[in-house]
Amino acid sequence: MSALTESSIWKSLEQHFAEIKNERMTEMFKTDRDRAPKYTIEACGIRLDYSKNRISEKTMPLLFELATHCGINTKRKAMFSGNKLNITEKRSVLHTALRNVSGSPIKVDGIDVMPGIQAELKKMRDFSKKVRNGKWRGFSGRRIRYVVNIGIGGSDLGPQMVNEALAYYSDGPQTFFVSNVDGTHLAETLKKVELSTTLFIIASKTFTTQETMTNAYSAKSALLAKFNGKQDAVRKHFVAVSSAIDKVMEFGIDPKNTFEFWDWVGGRYSLWSVIGLPIVLSLGYKKFYDLLTGAHEMDMHFLNTPLEKNIPVILALLGVWYNNFFGAASHAVLPYDQYLHRLAPYLQQADMESNGKSVDIDGKPVDYQTGPIIWGQPGTNGQHAFYQLLHQGTKLIPADFIMPANSLNETGDHHLKLIANFIAQTEALMVGKNADSVEEELKQLRKKLMNKKLLTPKHLEYLIPHKIFQGNRPTNSITFKKMTPKILGSLIAMYEHKIFSQGVIWNINSFDQMGVELGKQLAKTVLEEIEGTERSERHDGSTSALVEYFKQNRL
Repeated sequence: MSALTESSIWKSLEQHFAEIKNERMTEMFKTDRDRAPKYTIEACGIRLDYSKNRISEKTMPLLFELATHCGINTKRKAMFSGNKLNITEKRSVLHTALRNVSGSPIKVDGIDVMPGIQAELKKMRDFSKKVRNGKWRGFSGRRIRYVVNIGIGGSDLGPQMVNEALAYYSDGPQTFFVSNVDGTHLAETLKKVELSTTLFIIASKTFTTQETMTNAYSAKSALLAKFNGKQDAVRKHFVAVSSAIDKVMEFGIDPKNTFEFWDWVGGRYSLWSVIGLPIVLSLGYKKFYDLLTGAHEMDMHFLNTPLEKNIPVILALLGVWYNNFFGAASHAVLPYDQYLHRLAPYLQQADMESNGKSVDIDGKPVDYQTGPIIWGQPGTNGQHAFYQLLHQGTKLIPADFIMPANSLNETGDHHLKLIANFIAQTEALMVGKNADSVEEELKQLRKKLMNKKLLTPKHLEYLIPHKIFQGNRPTNSITFKKMTPKILGSLIAMYEHKIFSQGVIWNINSFDQMGVELGKQLAKTVLEEIEGTERSERHDGSTSALVEYFKQNRL
């Protein structure tokens, strides 16, 4: 047994769970008229209502005690101080420094990193200004109209999500993102742009990422074909986000047009860095700075606010409550805002790559569940797809409902209907519908039918169990007045700190991702075999057969 599950606070939570597991939220609301305001807090322009959760007055104090026991207060200070929390790779974890708009010194190994960060921000600002005002032009002298970001993982998901979320504010070049090594992704993107007016951003810290560099060299070939092989064209249409200057130069990119970031910036936390260059090009530097400002405000809230009023900590603890005590294997992210349609895929990487671990920081196997499966789609699309499972399925799936009070595109009564659905779904998931209500509803329906044979008493009795909703399904309502760059910054940082807090409680390293390496290593071997002529005997029967199938069926 682990120290976590053997701790007295964990055992107290297990006992409390046994006492509360069958209690219904509807009864909790009846007995406590102040429940909603008691479990609602606001910070950084974001309002969290977590009253529709299966918690009593005893639950949260126990969970706060768990967080304290696990060292959340010490660990959050250590992260902001530049301590090497990523112990497997011996690195600091300082994505928070990237948005430290206060400019206060932050040191890594005794060196203040803020001057370097500010220098790169200035470089991004100056470069984006030249592209956006037309001073930077392509090889043929034409203005840049399109930007194609070539990256993968954190070099793609973060800036793409932000650009989609803030598309309303875009007034720069039209931006595309290419990540998949499947040639279709690049080919279909190139159909939408004109190469003579396109700027390519190659985002790879090492400039060796297989998917990214495969796409980069193919894009380069397309550009050279456009300009009859003139290598000088590359310097006017390609820039790099990388630390490998030698490889950047070898590719043909001017080192002056290379933007640098550091090893204490994890890929999935890097949109705040020069990885955010496509954001700056699309929105302009001021709006990017507003994004940083919102994140910084949430950083300060997370760092300085007591646990009882700390939004990321509360979200983290509720997630632990359902994951480790109720046995909930997944968590749904349901934004009622079409602009946030890429939020769930973004959070999949942020959460599942961070906390998808089965050993603790000491390398010992854990005997408890860690990171949940993160998934979701925007409302109301999801209501016509998977909400059936949320309401009547056998799995308990906690959900975050996210929504602005005001739309950026007020069209008729669209947004009012969206708000109505948002509120109604959280209520329906909690309240459910019991057998008596279903029976009365069906009886009333039968009275209105002209043809009573359509709903006979026997068929009515048969329908009742099919129409029962168990209810008691937990949700968080995360709301704000309107989507702005600043609000989005706060929202993303909120989830980052939630993920970090859960990692602290589970005693795991949330900042490495060793699990992605094995597949990459094996892919290199398999590629050599597919390209070769000899039959491979190094694999299991299935793998060898797959290699041979593709070799034999390539046209």
